[in-house]
Parts: sequence; structure tokens; C-alpha cells
Amino acid sequence: MDNGEDEQIDVRSVVEAVSADHSFGAPLYVVESMCMRCSENGTSRFLLTLIPHFRKVLISAFECPHCGERNNEVQFAGEIQPRGCCYHLDVPAGDSKIFDRQVVKSESATIKIPQLDFEIPPEAQRGSLSTVEGILARAADELSALQEERKKVDPKTAEAIDQFLSKLRACAKAEASFTFVLDDPAGNSFIENPHGPSPDPSLTIKFYERTPEQQATLGYSQAGQSVSGGGLGAPSAAATTTSTPHGAIGATGGHRAIAQSNSTDISDNLFRYSAPEEVMTFPSTCGACTKPCETRMFVTKIPYFQEVIVMASTCEDCGYRNSELKPGGAIPEKGKKITLSVKNISDLSRDVIKSDTAGVKIPELDLELAGGTLGGMVTTVEGLVTQIRESLARVHGFTFGDSLDESKKNKWREFGSRLTKLLSLEQPWTLILDDELANSFISPVTDDIKDDHQLTYEEFERSWEQNEELGLNDIDTSSADAAYGSTETAKLT
Repeated sequence: MDNGEDEQIDVRSVVEAVSADHSFGAPLYVVESMCMRCSENGTSRFLLTLIPHFRKVLISAFECPHCGERNNEVQFAGEIQPRGCCYHLDVPAGDSKIFDRQVVKSESATIKIPQLDFEIPPEAQRGSLSTVEGILARAADELSALQEERKKVDPKTAEAIDQFLSKLRACAKAEASFTFVLDDPAGNSFIENPHGPSPDPSLTIKFYERTPEQQATLGYSQAGQSVSGGGLGAPSAAATTTSTPHGAIGATGGHRAIAQSNSTDISDNLFRYSAPEEVMTFPSTCGACTKPCETRMFVTKIPYFQEVIVMASTCEDCGYRNSELKPGGAIPEKGKKITLSVKNISDLSRDVIKSDTAGVKIPELDLELAGGTLGGMVTTVEGLVTQIRESLARVHGFTFGDSLDESKKNKWREFGSRLTKLLSLEQPWTLILDDELANSFISPVTDDIKDDHQLTYEEFERSWEQNEELGLNDIDTSSADAAYGSTETAKLT
């Protein structure tokens, strides 16, 4: 693009464009900025675009006509992702096509190749949009940049680096197999799946909760926020834990039902919960603005299922609201696979509890969501399909940029229409929840769950690898068991 055609505008317009709701077709913004090498004025260009199968990004490029300095960076213009992500790409020897996969490395992401004990830290290649081959080639070029000077000062180190570079370049030329790991606590990195929306046998994606240290590093929580400046004085209102008798919830609903003379609602509201004693209120931190907020929690038992913990948070500062359902009680010894045959409209209204560890499958669409995708939720069959459709539209995109060829566009459009047709029930389809911890649930339509012939529950033994991933192999409860046994013995005596 000629410089004469570039529109000179204020940076504020760039921010407004980032906040706009269009996904592509955004104009190119050009601003004057100072060169960090020669301190003269250069030109920065900003372009808001949508990466197919990913999300909105802001691409910036700087060029200085005085000293020739050039650089570019990718920043993320969408929402903060609720979880971190870790991509594992198995690269076999001799497969050159896999090196053409698109890779987005955010400023917080780390790239690892375990076979070489090699790691690209977040500070290196930050905010880059490249391919697997480009990432490896750039890493090799940066390592070899000062080799001539290094050979004069430290020959042994230079020789070791030369040996490592030969291994790295062998991987980059597909002469050796290796694993390409992309770990991003911010959840804003990406490796392309050319088989999408079908699963990729070479690519696995895991989502995980960020640790407090990662939250602080990313700037999502303020360090020392919980420490008050007044020492060990009286606790503030935000730091106190209160409880409300849980019966008040059912009583309020019961009084309303009595006023309306509805006997069915009276019993439903008064006896809806069988286990809880009280609603606990405790201070927490808002996940959107990091300001102090309140979280309410109570325990209840769902018929035909198990004891669960319901948690709800509300932030008075920014209005953010969130609710979660966590499993209660002991960890089940076996996993559970739930299969529902969806045949009529009433099946779409069945209650669904999908835990954090549950995977979702719809065989008719060849759709498979790994455990952790979409997180935990309480919804219906219709709501679950809607969530899947909205998630794919937001994260993977049913609107495309110019970089996606027409065949892939048609493939995604066809998949989107097939996903929408599930709710119209033009033909029966199957919903499968595969949960390693057996914490998911689909409600039956009969009084006895055994009489619901469209719904089947199947238990399975977890493998050692599944237990290892869940952290169950390292759990040692011997001390707790001994303490519990001594307590029970003392009660009997």
C-alpha cells in the first residue's frame, strides 16, 4: 500500500476499531511513532482482523525510513480467556505438510520440544503469527546469529550450540520425529487443525485452571490484594463469612405458592432440596475486574444423581455474574458414559449437568469435544447444543478471512448448518457425555430411570493414564483414614 493512500488518524480510533463488532474488513490505521533505535519518527500500522478457527487479533507493524528498523507484533483484541491452554502436536519424521500449520504464539506462551530439552520462553518471539516451520527456523537463526563471536570467546559453548543446531535443523527438515508443545496460561495461543471440525489425530488440546502465580504474572489479579494495611485489626465487611438458613429459599417459594393456591408448587418449593442446611457467603475476587465480590455456596442432592455444590458470584462494580456446579462427596471409583437418543421435542428439554472433566460427542456429526471444553455447566440438551454452536462460532469462527480457501469455508458452513438442524429434529441423533469422574448427568423422563429406554448409563474402569492426568495416582489418604478410624472408635467407646 502506498504511503500516500494511508490515512493518518489518532490512536484512539484504533481502540474504537478493536472494540467494534466487525470481524474482518477493518481499515488499516497508520500512526506516527518514535523509533527506539535512532529516536527519529517512523510509521506504525495497525490492522484488526479475524484469524480463521481462532479469534480477533490486532496486527501491528513498525518501520523507520531513517535507520531501516522494522518489527511486527500480534496482540489479542478479544476477551480474556477463562482458562489456560496447552497444545501437543506430534510431528512424525518425513511428514513435511505438518510444518505448514499456522501457529499463534502470544506474549505469554512458551514453546517446548521435550526431545531436545528445548524451550522458547514467553519473551522470545512474543506475539508472533507464523507456522511450525517458521517458529523453528527463526529459533535456529537467533541461536546461530552470534556463533562467530562466541567461537572466539567460548569455543566449547559454541561447539555445543552447533551440535544442538544440527538437531534442531533436523527436526525442522522433518528428518526426526518430535513433539511441539505450546503452553499459554492466558489461553490466547493456537495451532491450526486442518481437519476441523473433525478431531486431529496428531493434535491434543488441554485446558487448565491458572494458578495464582500465573494470574499475577498475567496481571489478572493484584498482588497483595488480600493484605490489609491495618495489621491484625478487626476484619472488614468483605472479609467476613455469613450464612443464611437454606430453608428460607424453599420457604419463600412456598409462601408464594400458597398465596397462589398452587399445591404442586407448594410441595416442589418446600421439599425441593433434601440435603442442604445453609447458604454460605464468603469473599472472593471478580474474574472480570479483579475487584472484591461475594460468592454464595450451598450443598444439595439431585435425585438420581449425587450431592453437588452450587456456587454463584456477583460483582457490584462491573456487574459480572457467574455460577458453577461442583461435584460433592467422594471421588467415584469408575467413570461413566451417558448416552441419550434424542428423538422428540421433549428430549431437548432434559436437564443436563456437564462437569469440567466431561467430553461431549455427537456421532452423527463426527463432533467430539475433549474434557474441559466449555467448562462445567447446568443446562438442557438444547442449551448444550446452543453453547457448542456459539463456542465454535466465537473461537473457531463461521465467518472467515481471505486466508481460508473456499473448500474449507464450505466445509465449515455445512457443519454449522448440520449443527443447527439438530434442534429441528429432522432426524434422530445421539448425545454422549463421557466423564472420567462420573460427575455428569442427564435427567430421565420417567419416575424410574430404568424405564427410560432412550437413556443409558455405562460405567467403565479408568486407565492408569487417566488417573495420572486427574492426579489420583499420587493421592495418599492413609493419614486421613487413620484419623477417621480413631474418631469412630472413640465415639463407640
